[in-house]
Amino acid sequence: MSVEHPSDRLVAGYARGDTDLPADELWAVEAHMEQCVDCRGRLAGAAADVPAVTALLTAVRDGLELALDRSTPAPRRRRPMAWATPVMGPWLAMVIGVSVVAVLLDRTAGWTRGAPPVLLLAPVLPLAGVAAAWSRGLDPAFELTAVTPRAGLSLLLRRTLTVLAVVLPVHLVAGLLTGVALAQWLLPSLALTATALALGSVIGVGRATAALGALWTAAVLAPAAALGRLFLLQPEHLPLWALTLAAAAVVTLARRRAYTTPKSLR
Repeated sequence: MSVEHPSDRLVAGYARGDTDLPADELWAVEAHMEQCVDCRGRLAGAAADVPAVTALLTAVRDGLELALDRSTPAPRRRRPMAWATPVMGPWLAMVIGVSVVAVLLDRTAGWTRGAPPVLLLAPVLPLAGVAAAWSRGLDPAFELTAVTPRAGLSLLLRRTLTVLAVVLPVHLVAGLLTGVALAQWLLPSLALTATALALGSVIGVGRATAALGALWTAAVLAPAAALGRLFLLQPEHLPLWALTLAAAAVVTLARRRAYTTPKSLR
């Protein structure tokens, strides 16, 4: 089907902004320009011969050049949001405070000899920091951070490492003060943290940490408080924790793409 191009008279009148053009012709020219590259080129050539148009373009170009010459590049800021969030501070302080209380209880309470508080709390306390590190409700900049190219497993791992870098040295000192063996709490701590990340790809990191905290309370803390006995924390259980850590790491890496979906942000 042939396309009727507007005449040179209509193109020139449209470029000049003539007000005496009939409305139907003006509409036809505008509709045709949207579809025809050649006629848009004709219009550009006709506009170049209109003094008012060239004067306007020159004024705009001169103004932009002057503004660009005066502008200075914004200083590059190194944002620490890839490694921590402001809300993580109070949570980490709480974790450290609980660790200090555990040491004091171990030194002062007689019932703790069968179930050291440091050993009972050290494995599960990093979960609180992990929850704070990737929480929609606790991080005021969560929505902005979640849509950045760094969002996903890489960002979650960075913030998890920040939590561990603060909490683990505190628990190491607490273990030295109370005589709790390093491997006895370190392997469960790393295994629970890795399991929270792996499970977080399915139900969300916040829900995963809450579920693991509840399971730990029911399976370890409650029996220790009621019976003074340690479950799942004896030396013979260390191979099980090592296997759990390895399996959780494999699942986390295998499902790394799942951490960019809304489900993992809960």
